Amino acid sequence: MNWAEVSIQTTTQGIEILTGFLMVHGVNCVMIEDADDFNAFLNDTTIHWDYVDEDLMKMQNCVTKVKFYLADNPQGFEALNQIKADLLYLQRDHEIDLGTLHTEVHYKEEEEWETAWKKYYHPIPVGRHLVVVPEWEEYHPKAGEIILRLNPGMAFGTGGHNTTRLCLALLDEIAPQGKAVLDMGCGSGILSIAALLLGAEDVTAIDIDELATKISHENAALNGVDNEHFTVHCGNILEDENLARTIDGNPYDIIVANIVADVIIAMAPLFRRFLKWDGKLIVSGIINSRAHEVTDKLREAGFTIEEIREDNDWIAAVCKPNI
Repeated sequence: MNWAEVSIQTTTQGIEILTGFLMVHGVNCVMIEDADDFNAFLNDTTIHWDYVDEDLMKMQNCVTKVKFYLADNPQGFEALNQIKADLLYLQRDHEIDLGTLHTEVHYKEEEEWETAWKKYYHPIPVGRHLVVVPEWEEYHPKAGEIILRLNPGMAFGTGGHNTTRLCLALLDEIAPQGKAVLDMGCGSGILSIAALLLGAEDVTAIDIDELATKISHENAALNGVDNEHFTVHCGNILEDENLARTIDGNPYDIIVANIVADVIIAMAPLFRRFLKWDGKLIVSGIINSRAHEVTDKLREAGFTIEEIREDNDWIAAVCKPNI
């Protein structure tokens, strides 16, 4: 198996927060490069050494980084894009300077990540009707199947990750025909487009990443979705009250949020604000160990948890507002 080495730039103070963040995303083994730590090591141990390798001494001026490895396969691709998407929220949640959080990826082979993963990505049946098909694959649907064409680019959401599959299956079961749907954290636009293909009347999507909004529009065009029924906003809904008021114009029948536990917790009051009294909320992106923390916060915000579904340690929940 080939591997991708991922490095994220941070600060000495940010190492603990960043490593904790990565653990939530299933990355339990990391390597740390930190000039402060290395210099402290030198000060404590120089008297015991006659010679220190010249390459090792370069660590005195290195940029602080946290490194880890992901498999060069569709799951690794999904994990990387989920991490990159959620990094946009990390600095907002902490007063400590976390640095640039710039992400770099290096491969064992010369292929670029954006194209190397395509050899693994094939049609994925999800739920009762949907089949997620990459743009470059030929696929002949069976009776009753609905094709969702997708080129995720570097945005999160190919249908291969457990959290995305959970959301797609639940959305299919809830049946959005004729309803208004809000997708909070749209990534590649996969959930928004699925809702429209399943008969939703209108979908509004939000993402903090400008690239995600661009890719969402491109994927919508792949599926014949026009802008009349699909609106994408770029912004931080947790901080931008003008954006929140724009979204608040009409309550939604269904809200989907495939993000991460901390952001779902922060958004809980907004879910209640934007959802109709008889609407449904689907949340995912929650690692099993944090499920109770998220569901407790949703109950506090005025929701009843109707169903919890698990897929390989990832959790999705369907909720309804308390009347």
